[in-house]
Amino acid sequence: MKPTADLSDENESITSSCSTQFRQFGKRSAFEGIVSTVRCSHDILVLKATLGEPGAGRVLVVDGGGSVERALMGDTMGAIAVASGWEGVIINGAVRDSDALSGLDLGIKALGTNSRRGEREGLGDRDVKISFGGCTFSPGERLVSDNDGILVFPAK
Repeated sequence: MKPTADLSDENESITSSCSTQFRQFGKRSAFEGIVSTVRCSHDILVLKATLGEPGAGRVLVVDGGGSVERALMGDTMGAIAVASGWEGVIINGAVRDSDALSGLDLGIKALGTNSRRGEREGLGDRDVKISFGGCTFSPGERLVSDNDGILVFPAK
């Protein structure tokens, strides 16, 4: 995979760059794939169901509204994502079990951590456009992420 800095230089007119300053939590510091999305606020059930689906070649982008009041993913959901073959998960919110997440063969970016787990009411939306960090993420677009940032390419 080519570094995001090089990809940005070569494709500046067609890519979007996310300005949110995420922390890396998974074992993979670089990952890429086709975007799938979830929008949820403190609720983990829609996210958990999505991570249980086949994820090969896909990156899940989760808009938790930027809240770090509750974790949207922990070690159990991370293990589900790995077993389902997801390339990575980007969470505009918090995670927990960060030590365990660091050993998972998965790209994981989030704003921070909180030991409180998310709620379980089943509230949330899937496969919708979401925006944060000056970037819009739409299902079917291509996302590339590494230590320098996140780029989004239009769907082909």
